[in-house]
Amino acid sequence: MIKVAPSILSADFSNLLNEVKKVEAAGADFLHLDIMDGHFVPNLTFGPVVLKSLLGKTDLGFDVHLMVNNPRKFIDYFLPLRPSYITFHVEAEKDIDRVISQIKKLGIKAGLSINPGTPVDSLFKYLEKINLVLIMTVNPGFAGQKFMPEILPKIKELRKEIESRKLNLDIEVDGGIDSNNVRLVKEAGANIIVAGSAIFGSSDIASTIATLKAK
Repeated sequence: MIKVAPSILSADFSNLLNEVKKVEAAGADFLHLDIMDGHFVPNLTFGPVVLKSLLGKTDLGFDVHLMVNNPRKFIDYFLPLRPSYITFHVEAEKDIDRVISQIKKLGIKAGLSINPGTPVDSLFKYLEKINLVLIMTVNPGFAGQKFMPEILPKIKELRKEIESRKLNLDIEVDGGIDSNNVRLVKEAGANIIVAGSAIFGSSDIASTIATLKAK
């Protein structure tokens, strides 16, 4: 089953709750929360104070994507959100096993993410320990970037490895995904689609989400 996680990085923050309600009514499965620290990526976004304003006002799960250095220092800040997933980057942490354990001990599903320049096999030794892999199809840091089709072989390689080990592991893909390229990432093996501009910039959000989910 294909799931869709709208990235609120592209939402209208002056009207954030209504934006969230729109995508919820339109069939979204999660809210994707891009947390940036201005160090790991050259941008700052929102933090837990802003996100707490949504707590109890939506039934959508929170999909927290930490694009930060020292991710273990950030995890506790997001516990009040009761997130479905917390995902951090292999490039940002030396003791990856420690952070995975920290997340899972809190009863949260743990994810690992890689940037476009990172080999996908760098994740393979952690696959039995995590619940999700997030593959970036743009260089992280800013919304509205162009999808990088050269990343598709990484998705295929990861799906093949997951199936060879008979694991129940989600592959999430984020970056420049829209109705023109979504079939490529799904055919490569992704089952969770993150989209920001394509959804929040759409004149028909329900139709856009349905297209992203279609097999």
